[in-house]
Amino acid sequence: MSVLIKGGKVVNADQSIFADVYCEGGLIKAIGQDLDVPSDAEVIDASGKLVMPGGIDPHTHMQLPFMGTVASEDFYSGTAAGLAGGTTMIIDFVIPNPQQPLMEAYQTWKDWAARSVCDYSFHVAITWWDDSVYQDMGTLVNQEGVNSFKHFMAYKNAIMAEDETLVNSFNRCLELGAMPTVHAENGELVDHLQKKLLKAGLTGPEAHPLSRPTEVEGEAANRAIRIAQSLGVPLYLVHVSCKEAVDEIARARHEGQRVYGECLAGHLELDDSVYRQSNWASAAAHVMSPPFRPKGHQEVLWKALQGGTLQTTATDHCCFCADQKANGKDDFTKIPNGTAGVEDRMMVLWDSGVNKGRLSESEFVAVTSTNSAKIFNLYPQKGCIAVGSDADIVIWDPTKTHTLSAKTHHQKIDFNIFEGRTVQGAPHITISQGNVVFKNGQLNVVEGAGRYIKRPAFPSIFEAVQKYNQSHAPVGIER
Repeated sequence: MSVLIKGGKVVNADQSIFADVYCEGGLIKAIGQDLDVPSDAEVIDASGKLVMPGGIDPHTHMQLPFMGTVASEDFYSGTAAGLAGGTTMIIDFVIPNPQQPLMEAYQTWKDWAARSVCDYSFHVAITWWDDSVYQDMGTLVNQEGVNSFKHFMAYKNAIMAEDETLVNSFNRCLELGAMPTVHAENGELVDHLQKKLLKAGLTGPEAHPLSRPTEVEGEAANRAIRIAQSLGVPLYLVHVSCKEAVDEIARARHEGQRVYGECLAGHLELDDSVYRQSNWASAAAHVMSPPFRPKGHQEVLWKALQGGTLQTTATDHCCFCADQKANGKDDFTKIPNGTAGVEDRMMVLWDSGVNKGRLSESEFVAVTSTNSAKIFNLYPQKGCIAVGSDADIVIWDPTKTHTLSAKTHHQKIDFNIFEGRTVQGAPHITISQGNVVFKNGQLNVVEGAGRYIKRPAFPSIFEAVQKYNQSHAPVGIER
């Protein structure tokens, strides 16, 4: 099947041009005017629309077993919802249980993800350490195309990585040319504050943000950044939510350290008043970690995104319905952490970013697609409209209005954190692997059509880091 997209404005992270785009065999084959294409090509009129690379959500958790239950969104429904929102690829997380072999957990996630309707890849979490983890990391990088490893600095007595594990894993990442990533919250402090609040009789969702204040995130961000600096390895911080963490990233980048930051659409838009609602179920529906922050932090995140301190946007899409959230009815520490957003991210970011003048069209493409592709070594296969790139495209209607609601979204969850919000700017058509999969509000997807995308290690960046470390080491000291 071949597709010709005519009359649109092609928007990449570096430039915009008015051109037609021809796709065949899942790839972009030609870009320009008056293209010579087969007569049987499907023609899409994109007049008045923007032709952009499909979104990449670098942080999702489909059907994650977590906190005594399993996320309600599976890989089929979750990737379909992403396509409805203009996202054509996700990077999900393999999270082994402590002492579980990494390769065993990886195969489990691969089996689950086989139902995906768009392309996908994996980060793998390091939740414990021994020689087998060291070996499996090498296998994952060299044979399976995994080039990033996640470290939870929170969730004590579950999946939290102690400093010793961070040091061992970060160093192994440096050897392999892989990117260490961190969930930056001080798990010891969180555990202490949770117990203190429960003892004081605070058991509801309003206690959740009190148990994870911004200082908890700032301290962990600083610690992870300093460990990475000492070892000479780049670092990616997921779901940055507050000024304290932004400041640590800004300081490190100012000092020449390769540190990257991700923020969530929810953290950019919502504040911690959501936890003080009188309706328990609604307040609990917003429980995630890090929590939504006091007013003021949202604008800090926006400015960091505008200024380049933060490079990517994601969702941390992890769905739990009301009956699952109710597991913590009498103890906020037992409310499963997670909210949705894979379908809403791009619309919310366009509405609050481009429509309000915070982002240009090209900057929107950068923070929703291109930067993730570059950081995780998918570019230019993904993240751009270019000859030879995958035909993962969203035809965007900047005038289209859409109301976000659990009543109409495709996400498999009974709550929407943006409920009732009307946005301007939404997908007109989504194309995945050269196939029209979303049009006129309707999905046309095939279960299992998504491909697992390998992401090679990126030695060039790491060689540069190592050379810099050697040239700037104190006299007589080799790193």
